[in-house]
Amino acid sequence: MSWSTPASIRAQVEKAWDSGRLLAARVSGESPFPLEIRLRRPSARDITERFGAVMDWVNALREQSRERRGYGYELRWQQVNNRVHGSNAIPVAAIIADETQALQLIRRQQDAQRFQALVDTLLHHHLELQDWIARHPLAVLRHAHDWPRLLAVLAWFLAHPRPGLYLRQLDIPGVDTKFIETRRGLLAELLDVVLPATAIHRDASGVKGFARRYGLRTEAPQIRFRLLDPALSIQGLRDIAVPPEEFSGLSLPVQRVFITENRTNGLAFPETSASLVIFGLGYGLERLREIPWLHDSALWYWGDIDTHGFGILNRLRASLPHARSLLMDRPTLMGHHPLWGQEPEEKRYTGHPTRLTADEQALFEELRADRLGARVRLEQERISFSAVERAVAATEVITQGR
Repeated sequence: MSWSTPASIRAQVEKAWDSGRLLAARVSGESPFPLEIRLRRPSARDITERFGAVMDWVNALREQSRERRGYGYELRWQQVNNRVHGSNAIPVAAIIADETQALQLIRRQQDAQRFQALVDTLLHHHLELQDWIARHPLAVLRHAHDWPRLLAVLAWFLAHPRPGLYLRQLDIPGVDTKFIETRRGLLAELLDVVLPATAIHRDASGVKGFARRYGLRTEAPQIRFRLLDPALSIQGLRDIAVPPEEFSGLSLPVQRVFITENRTNGLAFPETSASLVIFGLGYGLERLREIPWLHDSALWYWGDIDTHGFGILNRLRASLPHARSLLMDRPTLMGHHPLWGQEPEEKRYTGHPTRLTADEQALFEELRADRLGARVRLEQERISFSAVERAVAATEVITQGR
């Protein structure tokens, strides 16, 4: 039997609560009342064959209605004629007249009172949050204990727009760094409403973009490099990571610079005179554009032989057009045939490179068209170390001929 019950009626009202509609109406003024819930009711055949059960159903609904309990739902009735049992009144809908009846039915009066107190406080401080509250009423309740500190954070950013400080440096009474870190999503929604447009960098978004969006300092990206010539070591240091501005000020007699994606390859790169290797940048290669002395150094890029690797090489040359490729050629690929793998479909480069040499472009087209096999890929770390040593040694001859 799938007829509506008092429990299923309450469940429908709970659903309206869970959607936020009931609380939102307090702020938006868009009342959902009277709320009508159509009932699943007995069929004509049920009335004929199961009249006693039908009457029990009617009485059960009436016993839990506002008529008997003084609150909750009211029943809308319809006269139904039956050839066996004559004319009978059958409930066809449950009507929740107003918010008071709904809240009593689902026992949410205290939650609603708490919500109203929070709304009064929030709108007292920031009337502009009214639309946000109407869209997120349950979030207001979920963070009931957080609002004093959330409001303190909003007030601080209003007084110090785009402060240029690390998050750890914010001195807000009662608010620690972890509080802000774990609520960046919520705070971003609120700050977007209360801050002036000039205080928001809208190109930065999401939790990871929180600091840049609101003018906080972040840890500078590090450029990691190894000095491949022992004579170039800095007080014995050869494996170093520094911010771009410090790398830019590096003053060493470097003639050759190698760039490779794989960290292990960077660590194991062959020693060679007057050279260094940069590694682990991925698609952060663009940061090298601002390093003046790289434009005057012989430069080689070593990536995977696949469409993605050539996409990165093409991108690097947008910043450093004189960069050459290393071990990204057809002889290297064919010489390591047993070590080929497959490039993940989601990583394949789908653009149209315009900065590859003729040989590089030809190999790229072979790979993209799968002429050598399905999604052929030769990863850097699969290339024999002896081949790496020979290729690096050959760059010295090229450098001397510049």
